[in-house]
Amino acid sequence: RDSPDQRILFFIKGAESVMIPRLSHRGTSWLSEECDNFARTGLRTLVLAYREISSPEFDDFNKRFAEARSAMTDRAARVRQVVDSLEINLDLLALTGVEDKLQQDVQQTLESLRHAGVRVWMLTGDKVETATCIAISAGLKSRLHSLMTLSSSELATPQQAIQALERFATGPTETVLIVDGKVLAMLLHHHEAAFIETACLAPAVVCCRCSPTQKADVVRLIKKYTGKRTCAIGDGGNDVSMIQAADVGVGIVGKEGKQASLAADFSITQFCYLRRLLLWHGRNSYQRSAKLAQFVIHRGLIIAIIQVLFSAIFFFIALPIFQGMLSVGYSTFYTMAPVFALVLDVELPESVIFMYPELYQTLRNGRVMSIKTFFGWVWKSIYQGAVIMILAILLFEEEFMNIVAITFTALILSELLNVASEVHTWHPLMITAEILTVIVYIFSMFILRTYFDIFFIMTSTFLWKCAVIVAASWGPPHVWQVVRRIVRPPQYTKLAD
Repeated sequence: RDSPDQRILFFIKGAESVMIPRLSHRGTSWLSEECDNFARTGLRTLVLAYREISSPEFDDFNKRFAEARSAMTDRAARVRQVVDSLEINLDLLALTGVEDKLQQDVQQTLESLRHAGVRVWMLTGDKVETATCIAISAGLKSRLHSLMTLSSSELATPQQAIQALERFATGPTETVLIVDGKVLAMLLHHHEAAFIETACLAPAVVCCRCSPTQKADVVRLIKKYTGKRTCAIGDGGNDVSMIQAADVGVGIVGKEGKQASLAADFSITQFCYLRRLLLWHGRNSYQRSAKLAQFVIHRGLIIAIIQVLFSAIFFFIALPIFQGMLSVGYSTFYTMAPVFALVLDVELPESVIFMYPELYQTLRNGRVMSIKTFFGWVWKSIYQGAVIMILAILLFEEEFMNIVAITFTALILSELLNVASEVHTWHPLMITAEILTVIVYIFSMFILRTYFDIFFIMTSTFLWKCAVIVAASWGPPHVWQVVRRIVRPPQYTKLAD
């Protein structure tokens, strides 16, 4: 409301494709041409308009708007209908063109993601011409790629749109697909499955004039029809729905505010940091989580195998072999620090990871954590548990009263060696965890006299027989692992050398 003369002015801004039908035709003949000129130079256009509203008209609108907002059914559609009744016969106020400069190293980041096997889709509210300029300057389209545009000026019906998709599917494979907003709406409404399956053939896809709802719909459909994991990156409030619809959301803190970063799973300040987030932190997080999860399963299974064999040998007696502090200390004092220190392991240096982003593709095969690797750890647990229990009975037949100290000592030492054999790059904290665990275990022998006979443990017979049990339980699996790496070396070993 204008204070001096109490006039009521309604201001609105938006894209020219939405604003032109709402404008009065007085003095707007140049608008479309100028918008195209701005877009061809890479400027992001915005149309500003206003309308003067009388007091009775405003009171009527306010009443209908309140009723629509309080409706119990079709609330969004009713609110949109009331607002549309006000957005008519608008007077053109201005046309703005803003240069959207790319951040540092955007082209290098997208190039690394392409080599890593990540398909990049750009969902934007810009015009086709502006989005095309940005896609080329950002490196989304390389020199070897061609462009195919599905424009609403050429495709007016869903049948024409699906025919254009079929031509794209049978054309060159290295073609970047650019889709206009109206064509995108038709495809999402009538041929969503065909659109997603065909668009996934392109090395990159650019969707122009997308509303926030359309961005979220595209992300959901990609998840639905491809079964792939999606990561949405945005920096504005209109990207929030897309970020929340994706499996992983990344928000960029910028000049458009913090709405995207607050709604995302991860927040970064520049787009180029996405390269380090995915290729370095993402790779390490996946490998460390997989290794830790499988090792924790192995740690619990091996002690269960020892208990099963102990009960089976002695006619399934209902007596645990490890009681009291030994049972509690096994998963806490004696193995927790070395096992959890595995999260500090690094397979390759950061510089090598960035130099060869193709390494990220190997993670998508699921070989780090799969049914095959799971059963490998199960076999290792069964073998080591059986060897420790059986050899302890055979070698210490005359000292059977010390079976608890014998098996538990061999178990702890085998687990420490198992941790050491899984490490690729030693961290100082890993070494500290291994040494401290040995010290704590030796110290506990003098405290827990109920389970440990110090005079028997200090004998040479105990020491060499325990060494034999540990070597028999840990040695063959480790030798098999070394031979397997020599015969069929993993991809990372070639780069590590």
